[in-house]
Amino acid sequence: MLLVPAGPFTMGTDSGGQEDEHPAHAVTLAAFYLDRTEVTNAQWSECVAAQACPPKSDSVRAEHPDFNGPYQPVTGISWDGARNYCEWRGKRLPREAEFEKAARDSDDRRFAWGNDPPTHQRTVFATGHPEDVGSHPAGRGPYGHDDLAGNVWEWMQDEYDPYAYRRPSAGQGTPGKCSEIMEALDELRRGHKQGYTGSNPIPEECEHSIRGGAYNYDADGLRATNRVHHPGRFRIPMLGARCARDAP
Repeated sequence: MLLVPAGPFTMGTDSGGQEDEHPAHAVTLAAFYLDRTEVTNAQWSECVAAQACPPKSDSVRAEHPDFNGPYQPVTGISWDGARNYCEWRGKRLPREAEFEKAARDSDDRRFAWGNDPPTHQRTVFATGHPEDVGSHPAGRGPYGHDDLAGNVWEWMQDEYDPYAYRRPSAGQGTPGKCSEIMEALDELRRGHKQGYTGSNPIPEECEHSIRGGAYNYDADGLRATNRVHHPGRFRIPMLGARCARDAP
């Protein structure tokens, strides 16, 4: 694990992206540790062997045999499974704000490596499958983490709140409660604001945030401010995890 130091950073943006990425605002976080890489198939298998995690999705395993390499990121796992894995390791899932700070530092960079556009030397995108974790050191984030942009999406601890950046708790990087989130989603539906939360449909339930982009995404989708969401039960081929831990 690599340390992300305490202090403020700018979360979100005032221009570009989707409306749920606005506005840019200062967030102050305590220090924390974040795994250098995404969880691999080999690491997940250890948890399965210990009977602490379920196997990855049978359909992902069968339909994507080229995703099963030991050092490729595990995919086809639910939010509950990802949480259980991290707890088994004595860790937890990262918060959205933590992930964005690990990718952006305090210089408001657009991508984990800086402001230059994605290339295949830096990351895995616009292709058909993930690669071994840590295969693109040129794309490391400001604190040394690999694959914060591209390869696979990663489950976050937080429930997805489209109004998170407007709330009184925005300065702590904390979303609203599920009841508040549902009120926000109902308001978006009444206002016919489908695009507010991106290309996915406006959720009908409290979904979980995912971050980082994936192998099948285009270059702009790898921006550090991009916010995406899925139901926690989803076990899909482009979604995995990495773990975090509070610093002493």
